[in-house]
Amino acid sequence: MATAIIGAGISGLTMSKMLSDYGIEYTTFESSDRIGGNWAFGNPNGHSSAYRSLHIDTSKHQLSFKDFPMPASYPDFPHHTQIKAYLESYAEAFDLKANIEFENGVVHARRIDRVNGDDGGWELDLADGSTRSFEFLIVANGHHWDPRFANFPGTFDGVSLHSHAYIDPYTPMDFSHKRILVVGIGNSAADIAVELSSKALQNEVTLSTRSGAWIVPKYIAGRPADKYYKTSPYVPMKWQRKLAQLGQPIISGRPELYGLPKPNHLFFEAHPTQSVELPLRLGSGDVVAKPNVTLLDGDTAHFEDGTSSDFDVILYATGYNITFPFFDPGFISAPENDIRLFKRIFKPGIDDLAFVGFAQATPTLFPFVEAQTRLVAAYLTGHYALPPVPEMERVISADQEKYTGHMVASARHTQQTDYFLYEHDLRARELPAGRARRVHA
Repeated sequence: MATAIIGAGISGLTMSKMLSDYGIEYTTFESSDRIGGNWAFGNPNGHSSAYRSLHIDTSKHQLSFKDFPMPASYPDFPHHTQIKAYLESYAEAFDLKANIEFENGVVHARRIDRVNGDDGGWELDLADGSTRSFEFLIVANGHHWDPRFANFPGTFDGVSLHSHAYIDPYTPMDFSHKRILVVGIGNSAADIAVELSSKALQNEVTLSTRSGAWIVPKYIAGRPADKYYKTSPYVPMKWQRKLAQLGQPIISGRPELYGLPKPNHLFFEAHPTQSVELPLRLGSGDVVAKPNVTLLDGDTAHFEDGTSSDFDVILYATGYNITFPFFDPGFISAPENDIRLFKRIFKPGIDDLAFVGFAQATPTLFPFVEAQTRLVAAYLTGHYALPPVPEMERVISADQEKYTGHMVASARHTQQTDYFLYEHDLRARELPAGRARRVHA
C-alpha cells in the first residue's frame, strides 16, 4: 500500500522505521532540509522550539527507542545537540533518509472520494509544484511549532514574543538590563526564567502563572527522578495518584514555600514542572513570582493579587496550537487543541488516515510514538482491524476520561497521556482485539 508520511521529526522517523521493518512502501515528505523537527536547533522550516541551552527534561533511561538505545556515554539529561545526533544515528542505522524527500513539504492534502468504483486515497500538492497520489496518509508534523499566546486585556507597549522565538539571552534581542515578564509555568518557562535571571545579565525577572504548578526534582536519591516513575495498569490510577500526592510535598516541598502561588489543583492534576534551579532562583529573589495578569496598560502589567509592575519585555511560554496547515479547516482541525482520535491515532470514518505523535505523553514521546507505529503497521499489513465508528467514538470518550478526566481543563492537557498505561492498553488489549476483528470480518 503506497503510503505518505508528513514530517521527519521524531514521529515521522519512528513511523518510517516501522514501515521499513514491515516492508511497506512509503515516502516521507519533509519541508526542511534536515531531519529532527523540534530537535533540529535552528531548523529553517521554523518547526524547532529548541533554545541554545536546552537539555531534555526526560532522562535518557526513559527516552531511548526499544531497539536503539541511547549511547551509554550520554549524560542523564542530554543536550539538544545530542538528541539531534541520536536521531541522525537512528536514521543512518536504518537507512531512513533514502525515503525522505527534503524541502518538499505537503502544501495541501485532499481525500479522494470512493465513488464510481474509485479506490479513493489521497492527492498531495507538494512544495515542488507536483501533485502525487497515495493510498494511505500518515500525519506526523508535530505539535510544538505553532505558538499559542495568552490573551490578556489591554495593550503592551514593550516587546512581546513567544518562547518559540527565544534562542539565548542575546537572540532574537539583547535580553540584558531588562525588566522581563515570563508568562507560564511549564518546563520552558522555568528554564528561560532561570537563564534570564542570571546576575550577569542584570535583569529583573518576574514569572506569572495562571494556575500555579507543582515543581518536581530531576534527581531523587542521586538517580534521575523519572527512573522511579512507572504507573501500573493493575492498580487503580486514583490510588497511584493519591500516593504520589502524599509523597510529593516531602520530596520537593509545596510551591508556596518558595514564593509561587498556591496551585489550583492537586499533584498530577496538571502537568508538573521539572526544574532544579527555579526554586533556588525564587528563594534567592532572582525571580519574582506573580499570579495571572489581569490587564496590560502601556508598559505596566497588573496582576490578580492587586499589584502591578513595569516591564520592557513579555515572553510568553504558553504552549502551542495543534495545527494541520495542509488540511482544509472544515475537513480536519483541532480547535482548542482538541481532536478526537481513536487510540490517539485514527479519525473515525476516515480509514486511510493515521496521526502519530499527537500527545503530551508522560514521561516522554519517544517510546509512546514507537507504540503507536506498531499499531499503524499492523493495520497497514492487514493484521489489525478497526472497530465500527460508534464503538470508536465510545472508546475515544472513555480514553479521554481515563487520561484527562482528573486534570485541569486546559488546551495544554487535551492530549495528556500516560505512556505506561497507553502502551499496555495497545499491546495487551487493542492489538489482540483488532486481530480478532480481522479474523472474524
